[in-house]
Amino acid sequence: MTSEVYARAGFGATVRRGERPAIVVVDLTNGFTDPDAPTGSDLAAVVAATSELIEAGRPAGVPVVFTTIAFTPAEADGDGVTWLTKAPGMRALRAGSAQVDLDARLPVQERDHLITKKGASAFFGTTLAALLTGLRVDTVLICGATTSGCVRASAVDAVQSGFSVLVPRQCVGDRAQAPHEANLFDIQAKYGDVIDVADAVAYLKGLPA
Repeated sequence: MTSEVYARAGFGATVRRGERPAIVVVDLTNGFTDPDAPTGSDLAAVVAATSELIEAGRPAGVPVVFTTIAFTPAEADGDGVTWLTKAPGMRALRAGSAQVDLDARLPVQERDHLITKKGASAFFGTTLAALLTGLRVDTVLICGATTSGCVRASAVDAVQSGFSVLVPRQCVGDRAQAPHEANLFDIQAKYGDVIDVADAVAYLKGLPA
């Protein structure tokens, strides 16, 4: 069985949970959470679970970083962003449009951070790693969309940047169930701990105020 093969290879150990976590919310923007958007799907439950997690971390001052994908007209209409050749539907994510705005159901506050990215990973080509290091973060809880794309890419880059990774499964979503589950399996095996949102909330509530 697949799980036995991975266990024999030494995958799936538990990560260390630090005392200075941050929540990174990947691309829960209208372009991803609106089912009528070209790149969207119904992620209402993901938004709700992520909101619960954010609120659980507020008393302890847990930093929250939101990301959005936004392309300038030159990027969206040109050939300079190779990703858009493979995924042309992403050209709808234009800077200044409603598609790149954070979902209004999220409990965003002025003290939260916003990172604009051009690729899948929240870390690649952005200031996220430097921001988290400056905040002395040791553990990253990754939420958002999509599990098989930007969430997985962010989890890989987070652990490669030296952060422990936790992924609350109710806080991530995808356009289809099969890639969602396959990538949660892969994250759990190699990059971080896929946990229940109740476990994540208890972890945050256990931090000193």
